[in-house]
Amino acid sequence: MRLSRLRTHDAVLERQLRDDPSFREEWERTALARAVALLIIRHRAKERITQKQLARRLKVSQPWVSRLESGEHDPDLHTLSKLARTLGVEFMVNVKPSRHRMSLAKKAAEKAPVVEQFTSDGSRVLVAAG
Repeated sequence: MRLSRLRTHDAVLERQLRDDPSFREEWERTALARAVALLIIRHRAKERITQKQLARRLKVSQPWVSRLESGEHDPDLHTLSKLARTLGVEFMVNVKPSRHRMSLAKKAAEKAPVVEQFTSDGSRVLVAAG
């Protein structure tokens, strides 16, 4: 098969989100967890540190960092606060009915990279971290 015929990751993801309701539901459910996982992984890569080194900075165990990096475990507010303080990042999570106009939170999030944005069950969800 020629490389030019291969579909991109975005194309495969778009198709699965469109055609598979159970996949879409799980994708939306794990949006915050994925955003936090990507932030932690990028931070470790930038700082060139291991999970164990990051765990020491956060005063947690290495398996705790690993669970967050898996993108399958939703962090609670305490966890987001700890990550914000230690990593020097800001988290913004905005959940509202989808029919509402752009909020102040979304305007503020424009300054930070939006990691996930989707509509689910009549609610618009925006996750930004930076």
